[in-house]
Amino acid sequence: MTILNRTFSVLCILAVLIAGCGGKDENKIRITIWHQDRPDVRDVLQKQLDRFMLLHPEVKVEQLFKETEELRSGFIIAAIAGQGPELVYGPSDQVGPFQVMNIILPLDSLFNKSFLDQFDPKALSYYKGHLYKISDKLGNHLTLVYNKKLLSNPPKTDQELVAMGKALTKDTNGDGKIDQYGLAWNYTEPFFFIPFMTGFGGWIMDENDQPTLNTVGTVNGLKFVQQLRDVHKIIPNEADYNIADALFKDGHSAMIINGDWSWAGYQKAGLDIGVAPLPMITSTGRWCGTMVSPKGFSINANITEEKKKWAIELIKYLTSEENQMEATRTLFTMPTNKKVRLSEFVQSNGILRNSQIQIDHGNPMPVVPELRAIWDAMRPSYQAVLAGSKTPEQAATDMQIQAVQRIKEMNE
Repeated sequence: MTILNRTFSVLCILAVLIAGCGGKDENKIRITIWHQDRPDVRDVLQKQLDRFMLLHPEVKVEQLFKETEELRSGFIIAAIAGQGPELVYGPSDQVGPFQVMNIILPLDSLFNKSFLDQFDPKALSYYKGHLYKISDKLGNHLTLVYNKKLLSNPPKTDQELVAMGKALTKDTNGDGKIDQYGLAWNYTEPFFFIPFMTGFGGWIMDENDQPTLNTVGTVNGLKFVQQLRDVHKIIPNEADYNIADALFKDGHSAMIINGDWSWAGYQKAGLDIGVAPLPMITSTGRWCGTMVSPKGFSINANITEEKKKWAIELIKYLTSEENQMEATRTLFTMPTNKKVRLSEFVQSNGILRNSQIQIDHGNPMPVVPELRAIWDAMRPSYQAVLAGSKTPEQAATDMQIQAVQRIKEMNE
């Protein structure tokens, strides 16, 4: 046999094997999960999916990462067309927009009471009287994270934050430029402004889902962020998420305001971090409270009956006590299973204890579609204050006007 013939024979065998493998997978029940989670979360999820598929070889489960906005818009477009993934994973603010379009299923009748009773009630996202999301992680919230090499005890009040921030903001090489900041965070985005808005007594909407942005809390919160940068000079003149994250990881910022999603990454980068509740505002006696959101699973309304039973089994498996414990130990995220919450690991871990305190200080993230209109209304005026083109008072007024208008347009 010539080399050419031998090569051809090998290629034919490989082709048969590949075709066979492909055929094997094609006969399986395929379940796809869309999510926007970071790489370390994906790694944990994949281990759990691999174990599920070993237990159920007739099922093929795939996870697919998408950026937050890509996931939201992509799922809406796909589901309206009768397609899309069987499961969509994310924070609770997805529930309202997806439910309004009837593209996710109510879960009340799909899971029995004994199963649902395993969870912290905050893990179950209801809207218009029905359950639409079951979550395995609670939080998605901001806290104060500090580098223990630079700071041993975190500030408890806004006054301590300023004082410590000034002491930690340094020109270490004498070139006239700041090399180390006391604090850095993505202060250009409204979501990251919420803690100071609430600390001064504000909130984004009332019980009727109407915006409440033109308040003293909003104005004073805006002034405080301005002062941190322009008066106290303890934060960078400019900082988006990536800049603030890099400053903290590189030891050029003693503190950062960031979410529970970031902690494992900082530890992996070799930082000895502490997590603390955001400070109390002394003038109001209120703690800076963040938005708190469960992250979990919803089922595509277009799912077939055959796939639905496997989607239910997969949700039960991924939210189980064992899998939540694994994720908690690896990622330091707050579990929703009551037994895991009471476990020795969670109760004795300083990061998780302080995370729980911050959750207790926070407010649930609204699930209503109006939230998107409020974010879009806040952003231009908030950033105009930082650019110096609007006063905090004018920005609060304009935010309210824009939010009311956007909600009206959304509901027409």
